[in-house]
Amino acid sequence: MNIHEYQGKEVLKQYGVAVPEGKVAFTVEDAVAAAQALGTPVVVVKAQIHAGGRGKAGGVKVAKGLDEVRKYAGEILGKTLVTHQTGPEGKEVKRLLIEQGCDIKKEYYIGVVVDRATGRVVMMGSEEGGTEIEEVAEHSPEKIFKEIIDPVVGLQPFQARRLAFNINIPSELVNKAVGFMTALYAAFTDKDCSIAEINPLVVTGDGNVMALDAKLNFDSNALYRHKDILELRDLDEEDQREIQASKFDLSYIALDGNIGCMVNGAGLAMATMDIIKYYGGNPANFLDVGGGATTEKVTEAFKIILSDENVKGIFVNIFGGIMRCDVIADGVVEAAKQLGLTKPLVVRLEGTNVDLGKKILNESGLNIVAADSMSDGAQKIVELVK
Repeated sequence: MNIHEYQGKEVLKQYGVAVPEGKVAFTVEDAVAAAQALGTPVVVVKAQIHAGGRGKAGGVKVAKGLDEVRKYAGEILGKTLVTHQTGPEGKEVKRLLIEQGCDIKKEYYIGVVVDRATGRVVMMGSEEGGTEIEEVAEHSPEKIFKEIIDPVVGLQPFQARRLAFNINIPSELVNKAVGFMTALYAAFTDKDCSIAEINPLVVTGDGNVMALDAKLNFDSNALYRHKDILELRDLDEEDQREIQASKFDLSYIALDGNIGCMVNGAGLAMATMDIIKYYGGNPANFLDVGGGATTEKVTEAFKIILSDENVKGIFVNIFGGIMRCDVIADGVVEAAKQLGLTKPLVVRLEGTNVDLGKKILNESGLNIVAADSMSDGAQKIVELVK
């Protein structure tokens, strides 16, 4: 789950991470009132969307005076920002962060991620702040430094100091940087984050070490432990089909193809998308119905797939181990009847109760194309969609 920058900063403040003072605004009047309340001659007007690259897209403006705040807020609110992370469709700006300006001396990058290669949390740092870390990794990888953290003892002071020295934090501010990194790591672990990215981390003219931006992502599987974080969810920033899928414990991600996929198991779902691409098709979604799906759950999954107007055909690919083929078949038939399915449907069933599942489909009266294998099914749906 993602949250907005201003929400991430509120979370970090609870752990003692220094951030500029700021207020959220939903209207131009809110923005002007927030700037007045902050009382600084310079404020920054920031678009709040779940994507990076806002500044390059015109979503971050420095305002000197209330007239400029009013002007920039009016320009940004309601604007569709297109960044490298939004895709070509972009995201509409519905809220702003009005924040105190600060005297920036130097920008740095600090990020905390889960490294699956080592099975540990890693803190990364670079003196190339304000730039996407992917660009730094590609062009100047020697400027990225990493500290692998032992989960038993956590981030050690010597690791934070080493990272601070490696990224050339001024020596007189190293202790403050160590405190910043320690607090950031505490927030990351306490709140079950998957990413905590500060870009840029800045040192200021008055000798402070501060998070000028903050991106926090959370492990959705741990949200039951964090009701406070769950309350920060902004449904306007999420695909409505993905929201609906989450209500039924379905793993659904919308893509930009035209072949809907319903599969059980994440690995099989990815392989199904790969083989569709291999035969010249384009998957419209990733959808894993899981191992314990009911007829109701499968029916809902079918509805979600068909709610995508780009879907021209559907490939159901089920290997029944824990999942039973007859349950999938019941769900497919029920959904097809409810929705009046007219689009091509290819079904490949294998595993538990496969004969019963095929019987249900054959006796349904629906126009279903049976597939003998995953490869056969992929080829058939690609040809039918064409």
